[in-house]
Amino acid sequence: MSAKTTHPVTRVILGIVALILIVVFGNLLVSSFGIGHRGLDFTENKVHTLSDGTRSILKELQAPVIIRYYASRSTAYMPEEMKLHMRHVDDLLKEYSTLAGGKLRVQNLDPQPDTDAEDSANLDGISGQRINDENLYFGLAISCLDKTTTLPFLDPRDETMLEYQLSKSVAEVSATRKPVIGVMSAFDLEGAPAMMPGQPPTPGWIIYQQLKQTFEIRNLTMTPESINPKEINAVLLFHPAGISPAAEFAVDQYLLQGGTVIACLDAFSVSAQMVGGGNPMMGGGGVAPTSTLPTLLKTWGVSFESSQVLGDGTYATTLNGNRKGVAVLTLPKEAMPQKEDVITRNLESVTLFLPGAFTKTGGGGVSVNTLIKSSDNAALVDSMKASQLDPSLSTTMQRAGHSYDLVLSLSGSFKSAFPDGKPAEPKPEGEPKPEEKKADSLKEATTPGNVFLIADVDAFYDRFAYSVQNFGGMQMVSPTNGNASLLMNILDQSAGSPYLIGARSRSATRRPFKVIQEMEDKFDKEVGADIAKIREKEKVAIDKLQALQAAKSKLNDPIASSEQEAEIKKLTSEQLKASKEIREKEKGLKSQKDTLTGRITLLNVAGMPIVVTLFAIGLFIVRRGKTRAR
Repeated sequence: MSAKTTHPVTRVILGIVALILIVVFGNLLVSSFGIGHRGLDFTENKVHTLSDGTRSILKELQAPVIIRYYASRSTAYMPEEMKLHMRHVDDLLKEYSTLAGGKLRVQNLDPQPDTDAEDSANLDGISGQRINDENLYFGLAISCLDKTTTLPFLDPRDETMLEYQLSKSVAEVSATRKPVIGVMSAFDLEGAPAMMPGQPPTPGWIIYQQLKQTFEIRNLTMTPESINPKEINAVLLFHPAGISPAAEFAVDQYLLQGGTVIACLDAFSVSAQMVGGGNPMMGGGGVAPTSTLPTLLKTWGVSFESSQVLGDGTYATTLNGNRKGVAVLTLPKEAMPQKEDVITRNLESVTLFLPGAFTKTGGGGVSVNTLIKSSDNAALVDSMKASQLDPSLSTTMQRAGHSYDLVLSLSGSFKSAFPDGKPAEPKPEGEPKPEEKKADSLKEATTPGNVFLIADVDAFYDRFAYSVQNFGGMQMVSPTNGNASLLMNILDQSAGSPYLIGARSRSATRRPFKVIQEMEDKFDKEVGADIAKIREKEKVAIDKLQALQAAKSKLNDPIASSEQEAEIKKLTSEQLKASKEIREKEKGLKSQKDTLTGRITLLNVAGMPIVVTLFAIGLFIVRRGKTRAR
């Protein structure tokens, strides 16, 4: 009995059904294991790859994190740019969820009027944005246990900061305690009670009060025995004037265990004089105007000029009374070379007052990045003359011809600045020095550490960083520059989570078409030059006409002369000719852009099918050759 054969049409139908089932179940399988959000990233700046810092934060989550994702998806009024950005956010959140291994869950909510989703958004403090006469929602609320933080509006223009902001929020809500900052300073940053009855207390620094709102502050004094990196997230050396070798050793050992150090040094501190008054060379209140880290900096491969201050002819600030502060530097975006660094990315300007200057000497064995620098028109000048705004400095200072570093970031595995162990404490003269058994100390890093160096302290003093106004007994404080934000950004990144330093600002996924931009820029320059020439000709002709009109009015002749008529015709002819030339240039540009766009479209549409076809033909030829060989 012969086997029953299946009709060809039936076999085709069964094949199509099987293919559909394979696709459906394959997609379900990929989604269930999360492997659908993994892949190879061949983009130039790895725009689709999460940073190592973000991955570490997600893998070490101890408690579940919930992200409520509010997005007005069902409205027809959402701008196209935001729809595109919404897809990027969707992909990013899916990748976060996958990497967290079940510890991070995303709730997608579409807040429509009079719905539970809208009530939830309002409770989370997300009120929506008025766009196209509609209240549209596009924000995140990140929660863990009893903590919640929000990103109220995901602006497409801030796309490059999204990963950092989201990772920072996840780290904040999942932290079991406030980050702890240890402070070492020659200043009394917290303030002091009144010395005598009837006298006002000494107020604390505003920047210190702001730090207390976000961090737990511990005063390590200027003579700590040791600093435990398990307890202290970051150490802030704020004008460590007269720091002892033993204190430097404590900082050194902390750093070698993976700690983070932020050092604000100064060559000539104006605030040291203002706080105490009196002798400017000792700060009046006993605080020396100069601070440095003599042993540590040398080992880190950095030198600090503290005997003079830095002047800069390009970034000098004009102060009240039209006085030029050569060593009061207002540093714009151009002075911040790390364009995508989260610390300086959103700073418009930073103002430093009589700063010192860092120079990279090398040999530290760690990476050193410049966050803020002077211009090439800079020079080291006399501190006292600079503090007195001596006008002669502008012409007498000897420009170095190169820039100086003002804010540096160092990272890596540091070596100890004290290879022989803790330095011995100095003893009074004549007193015998007892033999001390030195405890074991680290000679090199057990964990990579981080250091941030700032060449000025005055930048964070109340008078130079804030505008303070009193209204009915209430004090209103607002920053006058980006100084406070600079320090807060550094502390947020370094103390908020040990991994936030590894989280970066992402590159934009929407990249400009540079070829077309260059074509348009070239066109603008050419046409702009032509237009300038045409307008110059117009001005000359109009001046001549006005002169003729003036002469005609003197003769009381209402009829235009033949000379005037000729000039008017000439001007009109020139205008028509110029307009025609400009139109022709615009047509030429459009033609070039259309041709280039057509080529790119052809490559996008036909390129991949051609590659696949050629690959299939090549595979067919190889297999056929093998079959014939058999």
